[in-house]
Amino acid sequence: MKKSFLFVLLIQLIGFLPLIAQPKKPAAQPAAKKIIIEHSDFADRNEIEMPGVALLTGNVRVSHDGAIMTCNKAYVYEDENYLKAFGDVHIVQGDTLFLDSRYAEYNGMNKQAFATGNVNMRSPDMRLVTDTIYFDRNIQEAYYRSPGTIYNKDNVLKSNTGRFYVNQKKFQFLTKVVVTNPKYVLESNHLDYYNNSGHAYLFGPSTITSKDNFIYTEKGFYDSKRNIGHFLRKSYIKYKDRLIEGDSLYYDRTREFASATRNVKITDTINKGLVKGQYGEVYKAKDSSFVTGHAVAINLVEKDSVYIHGKRLVLTGPAENRIIRAYPNARIFKVDLSGKCDSIHSSQLTGITKMIGRPVLWNFDNQLTGDIMHLLGDSKTEKLDSLKVLGNAFVVSKDTVGTGYNQVKGANLYGKFKDNKLSEVDLIKNTEAIYYMRDDETHDLIGINKSAGSRINLIIEENKIRTMTVFDKPAGDILPEKDFPENARKLRGFIWRGEERIKTKDDIFPPEEEEIERQAQEESKKDAAKPDVPMEPRKETLNYDEIQKHPEKSEPKNKKGKKK
Repeated sequence: MKKSFLFVLLIQLIGFLPLIAQPKKPAAQPAAKKIIIEHSDFADRNEIEMPGVALLTGNVRVSHDGAIMTCNKAYVYEDENYLKAFGDVHIVQGDTLFLDSRYAEYNGMNKQAFATGNVNMRSPDMRLVTDTIYFDRNIQEAYYRSPGTIYNKDNVLKSNTGRFYVNQKKFQFLTKVVVTNPKYVLESNHLDYYNNSGHAYLFGPSTITSKDNFIYTEKGFYDSKRNIGHFLRKSYIKYKDRLIEGDSLYYDRTREFASATRNVKITDTINKGLVKGQYGEVYKAKDSSFVTGHAVAINLVEKDSVYIHGKRLVLTGPAENRIIRAYPNARIFKVDLSGKCDSIHSSQLTGITKMIGRPVLWNFDNQLTGDIMHLLGDSKTEKLDSLKVLGNAFVVSKDTVGTGYNQVKGANLYGKFKDNKLSEVDLIKNTEAIYYMRDDETHDLIGINKSAGSRINLIIEENKIRTMTVFDKPAGDILPEKDFPENARKLRGFIWRGEERIKTKDDIFPPEEEEIERQAQEESKKDAAKPDVPMEPRKETLNYDEIQKHPEKSEPKNKKGKKK
């Protein structure tokens, strides 16, 4: 009995095994819908020569899965669910897409269409004209490989190839495309263009050319409806008189406003000047620009560069009358000249550079201080011409050998430059001097001269005071060093600021600006690793209208509100 029971059980299990091992059949795919013939003036069949084919002529109308096609003549391959259409072919998909051509083919199995001959694809807001087009209704994508032109309300786009994503209303071009707008021409080898929004995404070398400027980028975004753009990667904006560069550029064509972030360079192509920083703005309509963050303006003066720094640099006016303002904590450096003050105001037209607010100037070993300083340049020769120090003028230089200081002071100072070196100085009104007199050959100290008069003239040779002449009833004595009291060797108002002297172009930046530069470079590296996204518009930082109305706005004021 046990053996019989086991045998029966084994037979039953063997019978169930095929059912267990048999894989499940895949779900049946829905059958492709048939092309439906709705109308034709004439219909013909020749089952011997063309079995399963219907020949339709005259006002042919067929439909397939939401699309309607009309033409003059058509062959319908019923077994293959395939159609060939001839003459005045029109394909309509809903109320959003219309395709016209001279000839077309349509596959009802995979919903793919091919059209050629005066192809015209239309939607409510655009029209594409080309010779041949391919359209996949499954994924709602069309592409062409022959020269095509796209027209919409704002632009005309021409390219040799292109792809149209119907649902997204997006065009993609991977060969040269030219977008013509009434205000500019855009060219790129890789462009994604959204027809509804007018947004264009640029990849690879691309340019935007207009009568006012030229834009280059290798990765950027442009809104053709709002006329704003954001450009990354080797981008620049070039005007007739200046070039703007930066890691990230924002541009508003309507306001003629541009801003740049990190590693900013604004080059004055006419005046041979350069402004650098970590953030900058250019307001072309107002001939104004602004740079901050480790900012420096560099100008060429007779094959030598003049560096001007301020926490903010503002440039206003056209090229021939451009004004540079640096404030606060302004600094200036040239190989043979450097200085510091609260603010600097420099005019390209007059050649006058004003140093305002506790200014100090070093010409080699000579320190000059006063209330206000004016450096005058010759715009023709590009050389420094003269110097004015107005109010409490003071000249100090260390004694060549000892520890004393040569000092000359007066109400005002007028200096002359020769080959960009201070060669002669006149101090007027209530002048005083202390001068260490030494033998020209042995440099032994002869005595200390203390003088006073209405005017003092200094002749400077080899960057040192060689002769001093006191005019108009001079009063003075030459005393041996041992007879000259230590506490009388400094004139009233004497301040030595030698430790502040700017000796190189790198010294022009205070420590806090160096920290700004370091942080900016770190952020630049981080941004390089982030995905590039369009930048929203930002309002300009400065009121450029106010600055132009008040050209000396950057000068510090005293407590009564008057300019110093």
